Amino acid sequence: MNPLPRCADWSALDTCQRINILARPPRLHDAGQLADVRAIIAAVRARGDAALREIGLRLDRCELATFEVGAAEFTAAERAVDAGARAAMRCAIARVEAFHAAQKPRPFALDTAPGMRCEQLWRPIGRVGLYAPAGSAPLPSTVWMLGVPARVAGCGEILLATPPRADGSADPAILVAARLCGIERVFKLGGAQAIAALAYGTESVPRCAKLFGPGNSWVTTAKLEVAADPDGAAIDMPAGPSEVLVIADDAADPAFVAADLLAQAEHGADSQVLLASPSQRLLDAVLHALEIQLASLPRAAIARAALAHARLIRVPDLDCAIEIAERYAPEHLIVNTRDARALLPMIANAGSIFLGGWSPETLGDYCAGPNHVLPTLGFARAFSGVGVESFLRRVYVQEASSAGLRAIGPDAARLARAEALEAHARAVDLRLAALDRGSAALGAGGDA
Repeated sequence: MNPLPRCADWSALDTCQRINILARPPRLHDAGQLADVRAIIAAVRARGDAALREIGLRLDRCELATFEVGAAEFTAAERAVDAGARAAMRCAIARVEAFHAAQKPRPFALDTAPGMRCEQLWRPIGRVGLYAPAGSAPLPSTVWMLGVPARVAGCGEILLATPPRADGSADPAILVAARLCGIERVFKLGGAQAIAALAYGTESVPRCAKLFGPGNSWVTTAKLEVAADPDGAAIDMPAGPSEVLVIADDAADPAFVAADLLAQAEHGADSQVLLASPSQRLLDAVLHALEIQLASLPRAAIARAALAHARLIRVPDLDCAIEIAERYAPEHLIVNTRDARALLPMIANAGSIFLGGWSPETLGDYCAGPNHVLPTLGFARAFSGVGVESFLRRVYVQEASSAGLRAIGPDAARLARAEALEAHARAVDLRLAALDRGSAALGAGGDA
């Protein structure tokens, strides 16, 4: 049995120890897996559907005649998912859609000089590929967290890939979620081969411009590989194990805090779980609550494996806890303190923030409204979570009148020559000269 994490006193740690205690566990760079992923991608690019069938038989233990889900399977999925779950999905999708509709950016136009009109437009990505994991814990919530903003953005075509089950069918809840989000095309493909198919296309799977969604190390490695290839596809963001950092004071309920830690720990053995508190009493009580709750947790073995590298940190005050959170930049940050909102202005580096004792991260995972596809591994310092903008492209428009060219053209030509780019300068000079000739001609005509 894996032991529960020990508490560390932040004030007693030196600089190196503080760095170590906030370090993510080292990611195993499996050279063999990378070679296998590259081989899978190469096979799919070279042989398309035939390679997908061979790889699926070898890795998923099922042989599919067709990869795309048909109408009969969608109908069977609808019958397999109980009405209560379908109703909850509809409510979740409605909240997520309301939040993301408000998030949609608007175009604008302004004159940066007389006669120089500049605009910013937004254009949806034409075709996007979504990935919904379906291993030990299928994630239909990922379908609406990706499908809803894609729909709000107005993407021309939305494809979904999800691994097949042993009998060759797709997870029914994922199919129901897809239909509720308006996703018509779902492919029973998993792992690196799914990413390869979506990125490069096959006889059955259309090629996508950008890929979204979480997955295991095979999926993550494949996403990074296709993103690095100019002929591949863009991706949403670098991905890593799920993580949460909880800041709590002595007003927090230890059972609530323990439940929040376990909710993240049960994702996988590599999940990251941290707690920072100025209260030793709370830290001790949380350890006790963890043991009690683990006793009845179905995924206790997975949670214990994650807790083995968890961190419980005693801090001198909440300001120090915020400093730790800013250094760590967690995917999820829970602030369970007396006046949690008062701390919000001090927080910048987090994927998603949950304020107060009544805001478990679970709400954000499913149905609060904001997206649950978030940056991990400290990428929250520079990356945002998935939103409507993730499915859009910003396009600039510039339109100069003759007055606009006269106003800013000389500056442009001078700056081009400062960079030793004579052709750039001449593209302006030729036009200015034409304007001058035209003015001279008009002047001559007026004198006649």
